[in-house]
Amino acid sequence: MSAHGNGVAGVATAAATDPTGTSPNHLFTPWVIGDIQEKARLGRYRLRGFGSRADLPSLDDLTILPAGLSRMALEGYREECDTRTVLGTRAGSPLELAIPITVAGMSYGALSLTAKVALGRGATLVGTSTTTGDGGMLDEEREASRLLVYQCLPSRYGFTARDLRRADAVEVVVGQGAKPGTGGLLLGSKMSETIAHARDLPAGIDQRSPVRHPDWLGPDDLVLKIEELREATGYRIPVFVKLGASRVVDDVRLAVKAGADVVVVDGMQGGTGASPDLLMDHTGIPTVAAVVEARRALDAIGADDVQLVVSGGVRHGADVFKLLALGADAVSIGTAALVALDCNRPVHPEDYAALGTVAGACHHCHTGRCPVGIATQDPDLESRLDVDEGAERVANYLGTLAMEVQMFARACGKSSVRSLAREDLAALTPAASAMTGLPLAGTAIPT
Repeated sequence: MSAHGNGVAGVATAAATDPTGTSPNHLFTPWVIGDIQEKARLGRYRLRGFGSRADLPSLDDLTILPAGLSRMALEGYREECDTRTVLGTRAGSPLELAIPITVAGMSYGALSLTAKVALGRGATLVGTSTTTGDGGMLDEEREASRLLVYQCLPSRYGFTARDLRRADAVEVVVGQGAKPGTGGLLLGSKMSETIAHARDLPAGIDQRSPVRHPDWLGPDDLVLKIEELREATGYRIPVFVKLGASRVVDDVRLAVKAGADVVVVDGMQGGTGASPDLLMDHTGIPTVAAVVEARRALDAIGADDVQLVVSGGVRHGADVFKLLALGADAVSIGTAALVALDCNRPVHPEDYAALGTVAGACHHCHTGRCPVGIATQDPDLESRLDVDEGAERVANYLGTLAMEVQMFARACGKSSVRSLAREDLAALTPAASAMTGLPLAGTAIPT
């Protein structure tokens, strides 16, 4: 039979298995059809917050290999596992953290003032750092955070020399994992008078941040920018460079060449307050691939004195362990920290319903109508988040992550998180093995 004949027969066979004609098309699913019709109605792409909904390769595709006869496990009740971590070791005053987990940059604007202060207090309680975001540094945030990383973004909204000199580190933001190659977005519903004043913009108007920095255009110019930041801070604090995970190897090498003390790589599972929907699912590379590429890039150029921080979809201690074992010096969390604050908590069901969603599936951070007072500038909604209670929850969560990492580390016979290594992991899928270079479980050849 001809190829054409085979194709017709195939169609006929498929039709015969669905005599009612009710099976969905695997390409044009009901969701895709609804998405097209919504775009046709709106005349623009769709926006949302949170992170990618795509079924991506993840850290769940790796497994941890505890000790047996080949090495001895440590006793959890009497043998210590050190979690102390230092970032920016080349700087005069590096960040000395009690745990290898930091809080990522999220702006005052995307988040409420209450949320920003609660994150700062929570991080301080466990001895780690938090990060500012677009819109500058809040006095309240500075007071709440013992260690605060000050972001230098393309918009420069709220960025001042005064606040730069009050920071414990500065982070030059080139991109983020949820939307690499694009700028920030804050809808008019969140542009309150206070936020607008801080950004020197009109209230109630959608704000799109630029994607390129105004005073440098490439890696050679970044050398001068980093030197300028060092000079402004008396060559005291570390300089971070944050990258959205896409062209990781080249970007990491160029960041180091430009003078970065710490490179932050944010995988495509990273979250955001607002982004075009498609960007989150179709740009960048997964975190599990990004950390491997970043570590290889640093090792290839002998950058032993440059630390690597990785973020993007970190949820629990197993994720932290795996990223450290793959070569990160620390990890950073954003979405998970907000969940610890009670993001998506099943309260105020009527407010979730008004957004067209339910608790546990809400991704409407961009609307400013957050039912639990985190991603909003509405005073009534913001009042639902208690600062002290929120700080305690964040601290409890961060502390638990550290305890989980210690549990896994001891099981692998490691007395320090700095001793975690690739030998502590195996891949569970061929794809994960190909991405990471780790052996596929069950394929090891006895020696």
